[in-house]
Amino acid sequence: MEQVENIVIGAGAIGLASAYALAIRGQDVLVLEQHTNIGTEISARSSEVIHAGIYYPSRSLKAKACVAGKAKLYRFCREHAVPHKAIGKLILATSEAQLPQLKALKAQGDKNGAGNLQLLSAREAKAMEPQLQCHSAIYSPTTGIFDSHALLLALQGALEARGGQVVLDTAVKKLSRESDHYQLTMRDGYQLGTKNLIVAAGLHSHQLLCKINDKSIRQLVPNQFLAKGNYFSLDHKPPFSHLIYPLPEPGGLGTHLTLDLEGNARFGPDVEWVEKIDYTVDKKRGEKFYKSVRLYWPELPAESLKPDYAGIRPKLTAKGGPTEDFKVFHWGESQEPQLVAFFGIESPGLTSCLYLGEMAADCICR
Repeated sequence: MEQVENIVIGAGAIGLASAYALAIRGQDVLVLEQHTNIGTEISARSSEVIHAGIYYPSRSLKAKACVAGKAKLYRFCREHAVPHKAIGKLILATSEAQLPQLKALKAQGDKNGAGNLQLLSAREAKAMEPQLQCHSAIYSPTTGIFDSHALLLALQGALEARGGQVVLDTAVKKLSRESDHYQLTMRDGYQLGTKNLIVAAGLHSHQLLCKINDKSIRQLVPNQFLAKGNYFSLDHKPPFSHLIYPLPEPGGLGTHLTLDLEGNARFGPDVEWVEKIDYTVDKKRGEKFYKSVRLYWPELPAESLKPDYAGIRPKLTAKGGPTEDFKVFHWGESQEPQLVAFFGIESPGLTSCLYLGEMAADCICR
């Protein structure tokens, strides 16, 4: 059986960032990806937003990883020619009754160090976006957008330039912990051994580790629930130059307006709890989108929203449960094989990927 010093399962943003962090420390690393392309699931089905770090409880891993990861991501994008732009975001209170929640959100963002947040009146917000309707708003100048596919390609290129490898169309079907290594069995029966293993398999990490032969590991694997987020695109250029977000709702950040680097707009994601992975978008859900969006953009034209794409978020609590923090588990004493596993990495996972990748490498290289 072939032995590899470090193996990462999953070539999404977290897996590639973890492998890159190992490679720049001089480690040999192999990334295994079940699909025929990198980053085709969670990483490819997001809003492509660089988050500021506003929403998350202080001292949570989400807050720390987002704020620090934002700086790392902007720097990486500059250094590796990844298209990006800090266009800023407005978070809205659409009525006076929402003002206390908006003020509390700003206080949380300030506490997290989200960066120069400003509380705006309706007139100040309208001066920035004339077609916007709101009672008041938070302006976040450090929020941005980027090309997520270009980021993934840049991470792969930077990894391979340092001797790392990415192997596609290679699904890991079984993991086992042996005395001095972890053993991986592929879909075709081929086996690999590794001293250090990072499981960054997104929606599939839970399933892989629930079947590992070590009961002490299985007992620590958290539950996983699936929340689908649907997106609808606008069929014409929008009259906005900033990202527009309502106040957050249970399970998500509300039906917000995001822009791509060409200035096209999409709305979403909503929150649809599902039992299985399914990326189809039901056009009937657009009715709720119109209602939500017209609270802050009353002039949204009829018949202008078209079904676009959907993503699946790995949730650690079921519908109605509290929002959970990122979970990064580490098993292994200093002289033992090391295992790092990521769970519940949803938003702001892309913003946080470089921070979380370094965190995984720290566990391996301590």
